[in-house]
Formats: sequence, structure tokens, C-alpha cells
Amino acid sequence: MHAASASDLLIWYDRHRRELPWRAQAGERADPYRVWLSEIMLQQTTVQAVKPYFAAFLARFPDVQTLAAAPSEAVMNAWAGLGYYSRARNLHACAQAVVARHGGQFPDTEGALRDLPGIGAYTAAAVAAIAFGRVAAAVDGNVERVMSRLHGLEAPMPAGRGAVAAHTLAIVPADRPGDFAQALMDLGATICTPRKPACALCPWQAPCRARHAGAQESLPRKSPKKERPQRHGVAFVVLRADQAILLRTRPPKGLLGGMAEVPTSAWSAKLDPSQIVQDQPVTASWLTANTPVRHVFTHFPLELTVLCARVPALTEAPESARFTTLAELDNEPLSSLMLKVIEAGLATLGVKRGESQASIDAKEHNG
Repeated sequence: MHAASASDLLIWYDRHRRELPWRAQAGERADPYRVWLSEIMLQQTTVQAVKPYFAAFLARFPDVQTLAAAPSEAVMNAWAGLGYYSRARNLHACAQAVVARHGGQFPDTEGALRDLPGIGAYTAAAVAAIAFGRVAAAVDGNVERVMSRLHGLEAPMPAGRGAVAAHTLAIVPADRPGDFAQALMDLGATICTPRKPACALCPWQAPCRARHAGAQESLPRKSPKKERPQRHGVAFVVLRADQAILLRTRPPKGLLGGMAEVPTSAWSAKLDPSQIVQDQPVTASWLTANTPVRHVFTHFPLELTVLCARVPALTEAPESARFTTLAELDNEPLSSLMLKVIEAGLATLGVKRGESQASIDAKEHNG
């Protein structure tokens, strides 16, 4: 069994490389800003999901200086729907650090990149290799899978990541480290997939230990997942007669930090009905949506019972809350969870996002 070579992988990559909006064309120099932005967006998110967000974000913030100068609310709004919102907060902080510490130019070494907010080992290695041609081992899930199978590594992830990084670094070619990093990503994404890998098409099929052992789909090993206890809560959708909905902003740090939301109760293991009266943001006659809204976070699944109510147009928002018209909701940094909650609440009230006030008044008069 001969050793895997970088040249075999790069020959395959030159023929089959994916065309991605953040990827430089063959022979062109990569833009560090686009590389960094794409790598942050791609964390925990698929390429297909990221593509439209990347284009819209780049149109709104075309360079690191524009992003650094933007209000945090604008950044969170542009990120809304991508999830893992701490990434957006760190993205903004990182842009400001690049401008303040480095004159608006990304540093070109792995170590200096790691000193920036929100940039971990993988992102620093990826940006250093792809944008600046540095020899670095950018180890993401795709690379873990490829290298674990190629070398038959049995140590479960994430404990075995160090061995993966060592094997990767040992084969990075000095003349094309960026292409090599992207080739490994493409190989894992398109050939060496989690299930039913296309081994017959792989440029490394001959030296692959897992293929020879018939163990492709059993590697990489994963550490047992911890149990994720279900949480429950109540979300309150309050619609004023002037088509304004009650919102508040979550604390800047923590889950969904800095995002807009309708008022909710605490999220806990059991739903305490007596707590609902205390948590309601306004006194109203509440209707319950037919089905709760369910959402899965990294560490726990959540089920929200949606209560909704209409209130008079002169109703004032409680402290630390605000009314936003339905027409202006697109300007609010709402997570996909809150969009589902609002949709459920409005549907229960018989209201559509784009509905006119006259139509709503007619429904109330007839109903």
C-alpha cells in the first residue's frame, strides 16, 4: 500500500473543484475578507444554506471596514436565520479588531489570526492557508473524516483531532497549501461523505486503510453524545390594532444574544402553568396556537407554547420592550425560532404578514 500524496489529491482537485462564491478562481489570489467571512458562516451550516446569506452580507458589508463601522443591530439583522448567533457578534468584534489593530488588513499568520475575536484553530489555519499561502492544517469535520479513514485512526473525535492535524500537516505541500486545504474540504464534501462514500472515484482509494478494511462508514469514531433534556416555555405574541407586534432584545451574551424576540417565559424542564400569569407582558385575553413551536438547539430541544392576543392601538410597551409594525419586521434581527413563533401567533389571530389594516378591521367587524 503506497502512501497518500498531495499531488494525487491536487490533480483531482484541479479537475473537480467546486465553484463557490467565496472561492478565488484558479490562479487568482484569494480575498482574505471573503475567505474569513465564508469560514465563519460555514461553521455548523451547509454550503447551500450559506450561499444566499454570503451574497447578501457581502452586498451590505463589502469590506472589513464597512462591517467594522456598522451598528451591531445591522449585523445581527443580516445574520438572522443563519443560527449560532454568537458567530455574528464575534464577526463584528473581529472586524473592529482588524481595523483597530491591523489598519484594516487581516494578519497573515496563523498565530496572529488566532488572537482575533471569534477565530479558533480551524479558521486561523484555513485563512492562513487559503488567503496567505501559509502551510497549515485546517481540520474541520470533512478533514477529520478523510484523514481518519485514510490512516485508519480509531481514536474517537474530538479527542483524536490532534492526530488528524498531525497527519494533515505532514502532507501539506509548501507550494499550494491553500488549494490543498480546499481540496481536502471538497473531497470530504463530495466523495468521502459520511454515508456511502464514493470510494471508486477517490484519488486516495489505493492508500486508504479504511477502504481496505471495509470500515469506511464506521470512521471517524464519535464520543457518545450527552443526553439533551427537553425544555419548555411560553411565547407571547401581542398584536396591537395598528399592526404592531411586541418585541424585546435578548441580552448581548448567551443563547441568541442580541437577537429580537417576542416576550417569553423562562425555558425550563417543566412548564409551570402558574408562571404563565406572572410572565405575561400585558394583561389580555389569550388564545393558544393549535400546535407548539419546536426547535432544536445544539444542547437541547425546545418546545414553546404560543399564546397570542390583540390589544388596542394605544397600548404602550412594557419596560425594555417595543412595538414594531409587521411591515418593519424584516428589519428586526429575528431568529428562525422567533419567525416560527410569530407565524404561529399571527395564524392563530387570522392575520397575514402583508395584510392591510382595512382587511384586519373587516375581519374583526365580521368576526
